[in-house]
Amino acid sequence: MKQGKRYSAIREKLEVNKIYSVTEACTLICDQQKVKFDETVEVHMKLGIDPKKGDQQVRGSVVLPHGVGKEKKVAVITITAMAEAKKAGADFVGGEDSIAMIHSGKFFEGGYDVLVATPEMMPKLAPVAKILGPRGLMPSPKTETVTTKVADTIAMIKKGKVNFKNDSLANMHQSIGKVSFGPVKLEENLSAFLDALNKVKPASLKGKFIVSATVCSTMGPGMRISF
Repeated sequence: MKQGKRYSAIREKLEVNKIYSVTEACTLICDQQKVKFDETVEVHMKLGIDPKKGDQQVRGSVVLPHGVGKEKKVAVITITAMAEAKKAGADFVGGEDSIAMIHSGKFFEGGYDVLVATPEMMPKLAPVAKILGPRGLMPSPKTETVTTKVADTIAMIKKGKVNFKNDSLANMHQSIGKVSFGPVKLEENLSAFLDALNKVKPASLKGKFIVSATVCSTMGPGMRISF
């Protein structure tokens, strides 16, 4: 596939087969020629897990020190904490009627990034799990999106909390901020993510957990990093 002039010019500055330090990679990303929008910076990893094994699924959450450059839209489905959710600044608050909205697809018009539910709603959400799951919106105790502490949860998500999980090919993808953050903030976000990821390493895994990791901006080439 033919690459653009900007991409090729940046690629030429990188050393073939070099594994960069996190500091080097974040600095190079921020020094790249700018485009007309604030590029997102992402880390992509290959994990040594077997994604077909239930006990090797990797899932967790972390509050990135500097967020991801966009305040997340939070939806809350609850019966017991409607007033609390509204006061805490949820972008959507609904009860049992929300289930029909999910079935019809109308719910997704809101563009919500995270769905939080109180425990009493989980049996009611079970019939739509196959709709919410592929969109990354199914609440789960593992990501602390099933909770009785609704206000605290909303505050943490708005502050920069992100949920992460492996895909079906044992890969992990996570946004760690914007190019405008600068190298120091990007490095701090990436370090926080790596710490959180290592804490949820499956106990049954034998061998290397993180096989390889690459960071890149939206329009830039990837750089393998040491970790």
